[in-house]
Amino acid sequence: MTREREDDDLSAAIKAGATRHPAPDELRAAIRSDVAQAAAAIGQAPTAKRRPMPIGAWLKLGAAFACGVVLSFLLMQQGVLLRTANPLAEQVVAAHVRSMMVAHLEDVESTDQHTVKPWFGGKLDYSPPVSDFAGQGFMLSGGRLDYIGQRPVAALVYRRRGHVINVFVWPLRGEAQSLTTERDGYNLIALSGAGMQYWIVSDLNGDELRQFSTLLHDEGGKKVEPR
Repeated sequence: MTREREDDDLSAAIKAGATRHPAPDELRAAIRSDVAQAAAAIGQAPTAKRRPMPIGAWLKLGAAFACGVVLSFLLMQQGVLLRTANPLAEQVVAAHVRSMMVAHLEDVESTDQHTVKPWFGGKLDYSPPVSDFAGQGFMLSGGRLDYIGQRPVAALVYRRRGHVINVFVWPLRGEAQSLTTERDGYNLIALSGAGMQYWIVSDLNGDELRQFSTLLHDEGGKKVEPR
């Protein structure tokens, strides 16, 4: 005999030989009271019958759920596109982070624009505009060579209090890049002027970085000296 059969036989024997005693009225009342309180706590009447939801309401609920799924998918896709639509922006941020990690901010370390600018001579096929904005709170600290967009470029380094600002600059070829965005906690500005493309990146707050970009754009346009 199996264990399941034994359990069934035992249950049948208990039911056949057991006596039934009705619950006292006090116990019944107490149980009903407890059930009513529990039902009230969750906002449902214990004896209330739920009305079935109309078909139209079900259709609306289904449509809303479907729209939510589609919207979530579109937002996710948009986020992916924003991350991948401009690979140059990703390269600029990566170059900024790399310069901080390997402590290679400057190949030439100087606050004098007349020292930094000539240093690039013979190292690039263009002469980048170099300006110092120490009077406005943005101090030039040097420059280096970097590699962006499959070519060597000039990287100018500025400082604002404890923040480092990397400015990547090269001659404008093709369509100019213009944007203000954020990548991985860094503020990023792309702008062009007087035949040059600038990419500015820093963990400096957006308002101050935009102030710096305006200074750079206005002054840089006066100093462009294409070769």
